Amino acid sequence: MGTKVDIFGAALLDFMNDEYTEDIVVHSSIAEDDVIPVPYLFRDFKEMPLLEQKALELSKGKILDIGSGAGSHSLWLQEQGLDVTGLDISEGAVTLSRKRGLKNSIHEALLDHKGTYDTLLLLMNGTGIFEKVQKIDSYLKHLKSLLSPEGQILIDGSDIVYMFEDEDGGFWVDTHRDYYGEVTYSMSYKGVQGDTFDWLYLDYAKLEWYAKKNELKCELIFEGDHYDYLARLSLT
Repeated sequence: MGTKVDIFGAALLDFMNDEYTEDIVVHSSIAEDDVIPVPYLFRDFKEMPLLEQKALELSKGKILDIGSGAGSHSLWLQEQGLDVTGLDISEGAVTLSRKRGLKNSIHEALLDHKGTYDTLLLLMNGTGIFEKVQKIDSYLKHLKSLLSPEGQILIDGSDIVYMFEDEDGGFWVDTHRDYYGEVTYSMSYKGVQGDTFDWLYLDYAKLEWYAKKNELKCELIFEGDHYDYLARLSLT
């Protein structure tokens, strides 16, 4: 096995260096190929969806922005005078966010990270980081270990059941998966193909069930207009 291909990092750094000529192509197990427009990853607060704005406004204290990407969320929080650290597994994204002025940016996997925070922020389908249903417990236990006693986890998710509806109003389900929201992705950019990875779209009821199982209080904060939601988890 060679080094993991950093598709995201390469695209972000190209954009920063005025070498942006194409977008990231996303290949998935449930849909046709799609694209992530690279400029969108550099959006400012007023260009963000209401759900993201709401999450940022609710962030407080010492903040860990998990999956911080280009650093757009972290930079806004930093501008508000908040103590924020970006965390990402993409080395290119971390380099890029530092170049953009983010003071604290760490290249590390979430499950390897240690510390204590008042707000854990997981945006842009934050439940995706759980990978699969069977891994939710281990991720929630780890997130709990990072929380201060009065801390909060702000996480967004999406219920993608609508993608499995047929013309008669019934639903088809992939019997090879434990849950319909389990998706396998890969990305390519400028002819380079990245590794496949698992990503989880979790409906709110299921998130709430797993939160309670792990002794976390779960509140629905906001519902978007496309099956998406923002939830707050805290210690019970």
